[in-house]
This record gives sequence, C-alpha cells and structure tokens, in this order.
Amino acid sequence: MSDEKLAASLATKIADYRLGEIEPPDGDHVLRWVRQFPEADRSDVLSELDHVLGKTYISKTGATSFLGGLLTLNSLAGDDPSSFWRDVNLLNIQKNGNSQNDMLAILEELKLTKFGKQKKEKSDTYIYIDDVLFTGNRIGNDLELWIQDSAPDAADLHIIVLGLHKLGNWQLGERLKKAVTASGKDIKFKTWRGVELENRKAYRDRSEILWPVSLPASAAEYGQGKFAFEPRNPGQTHFPFSSENGRQRLELAFVEAGMKIRSFSENSAPIMRPLGFSPFGLGFGSTIVTYRNCPNNAPLALWWGDPSKGRLHPLGKWLPLVPRKTYG
Repeated sequence: MSDEKLAASLATKIADYRLGEIEPPDGDHVLRWVRQFPEADRSDVLSELDHVLGKTYISKTGATSFLGGLLTLNSLAGDDPSSFWRDVNLLNIQKNGNSQNDMLAILEELKLTKFGKQKKEKSDTYIYIDDVLFTGNRIGNDLELWIQDSAPDAADLHIIVLGLHKLGNWQLGERLKKAVTASGKDIKFKTWRGVELENRKAYRDRSEILWPVSLPASAAEYGQGKFAFEPRNPGQTHFPFSSENGRQRLELAFVEAGMKIRSFSENSAPIMRPLGFSPFGLGFGSTIVTYRNCPNNAPLALWWGDPSKGRLHPLGKWLPLVPRKTYG
C-alpha cells in the first residue's frame, strides 16, 4: 500500500481525535508528521501504526459502546439492571482533568436512554469511572481521599475504565487495599475495563506495549542507573502489533525520534523518555490513544510539540500526530 493510502487509513482511524477542539487529522497531516522520520522508516511507521491504532485507539463510538454494554452486564448490574443503575452512586471526585466528567456525561445519557428518569433510592454501591488507567496514580489519589474522608463504613466500589495497563492496575489494587485497611472500613472493589494491555516487567517477553528487544546506540544512556532498560525476548506475542518484525521497526523508529525530540531541549526532565513519561527504561510505551487525548505515557513522537511556537522554540521543532492537551 502506498504511503498516501496508509496515511489516509490512519487518519480515518483517528478522525474524532479532539473533535471540535483541533482541526480533524487528514491524510496530509499524517504525511507531514511521518516525513519527520528518516525516509527509509516512513512506510514501516505508517503501516505498523495504522495496524496498532486499529486495535488501541478508542473512539467516542467505541467508548459509548463499551459503557452501554455495562448497563445490562449481569456480573455488574445483576438480574435487575434498572434498579442497580437507578440507585448506584456515581462518584465525581477527580482532582485533575475532565475525563471523569466526560465519562459520567456519556454514562448518564446512556442510563436515561435505556431506563428513563427514575427516583433514586439509597445504595451502598459506588462507581468511579475514568478513561484509561496507566500507572493508577490519579485514580489512587482520588480514591484514597474518598476512602479516608467520605466513604461509608461499608461499600462495594466498582472502578470502570475504557482501558488499563496491568502493572498500573496491580499497583492501584495494592494501594487501595492499604487504604481500606488503614481506614478500618469494609470496602470491596473491582475493576471493569475495555482494552487491557500487559506491561508488567516479569511478563515483558509477552508485553503488549512498546518494549524493544535491544537498546539502540542513540539511547545508550537508558541502559544504566537504578531503573535501567531491560530488553524483552522477541516472538511470544503480536497483539496489538501486526508482526514481530513490524513491532521492532516501530519501536526503533519511535525510540530514535524520541531521542531527537529530547535533544531539542538542553534540560529535558529525566522522566521524559523516548517511549513516554516514566522513570523506567526507555519510557512507558503505551499505544492507547483516546478520542479525548493522547497520554504523555505514549511515545513522544506521537504527541510532543507545538509548531505554532516557531522553529526557534524547542516545541516548534516537531509536529505531533495527535497534539496533547495537559490534564485531559
């Protein structure tokens, strides 16, 4: 497939990215973005990213479909979903960002369409909803305070996210267990998710994020220190990638582009790593992007930069594919 057709395909997949806030991405935008990579890498980057985002890009339609499916999910809502959703307490306690407000708005509209207006009765069941769980820190910060200050003595807590990463989910679970124990309350919690990606170090050989099989010479600095990069062994999994070869080509291209981006600033923060913000290895490496925003846990090459700053400004030296807004 030609680069032009690949660019058009990729643009179609991310067509609703920040819809109404920025110009919709089209094939020309994608081509301008990919031309920042070495010519030999461009077709590989377009082909593999088109495949990957076909698996991990979460559109508003996809988000709505997932949340709508929960309305009648027996394991969540029981045999009487109308009563469950009538009475459940929807937490609105997020300290940073608007993702919870947006998710709640979708859920409330779905509830109204499905069940109509209902008079709420008292319930000891609570829902915390957000878009994506990466490290679990934001959700943990919100729920620790809720458990300590506002939660009843006994409750069932359901955490609903469009997507999650397994390490962050495990870390969140451990953190909430400690918070519940410290509070002396009886709070049981469970997580419900759409997309789930493996990113635990012990399972890196079958990881489902960007995790290279070797350390490129351009990024040798990340092979040292307390949280040095540790390679994965290739071949055990392909999701969400098209193939091992396609995955490796994308990983290498993103690492080298990320190192280039870091060179634009004389004082790049240590947490700003080629494959996304993280204190570990080459970076977080997430490939999840939602219609709302691109996380800073994704490769820098996807979201970093602001051409409106001009070429003399560090941010003006890179055109992002999916421009990120802070605290989305």
